[in-house]
Amino acid sequence: MWRTGRLVLRQWEAGDVARAFDLYRRWEVARWLGAAPRVLADEAEAAAMVERFRGRSADPRFGVWAVERLDTGVVAGSVLLVPLPDGDGEVEVGWHFHPDAWGNGFATEAAEAVVAKGFADGLAEIHAVVRPDNGPSAAVCRRLGMVSLGRSDRWYGTELEVFRLGRPAA
Repeated sequence: MWRTGRLVLRQWEAGDVARAFDLYRRWEVARWLGAAPRVLADEAEAAAMVERFRGRSADPRFGVWAVERLDTGVVAGSVLLVPLPDGDGEVEVGWHFHPDAWGNGFATEAAEAVVAKGFADGLAEIHAVVRPDNGPSAAVCRRLGMVSLGRSDRWYGTELEVFRLGRPAA
């Protein structure tokens, strides 16, 4: 667990299942995720997802963390730092936020924290992959200082805009 100015980034917990379901049952969130986007059908699926998120932390460099607002204690969304599937060691930063948290800079703030963690843990570069029509996520990438590498269908079975950020010079 660690804090930013307004957020706590922590492991997802069993008590977060209802909020996870409320987040991932929404098409306006799910439409940007995975090769074949779909919403969660029920809280049982959300509970299984929370367990998968918790299991992603076997390697302490990586994970999918709940992003909790310090002012309200409400989980605003998820932030992740994980190896890209079927990659050559590339690591992805990503974020999924509830619509009630949009427009507050939480995605950028949480992503900055996990990018800093990734670089502190020795990563040389970090990628983000964004659906081409997801302007808000592309804007987060630009605020993070990421550079667009163009489009690729290398990961997730669909064409995505690829962004990259190299570790800052010491």
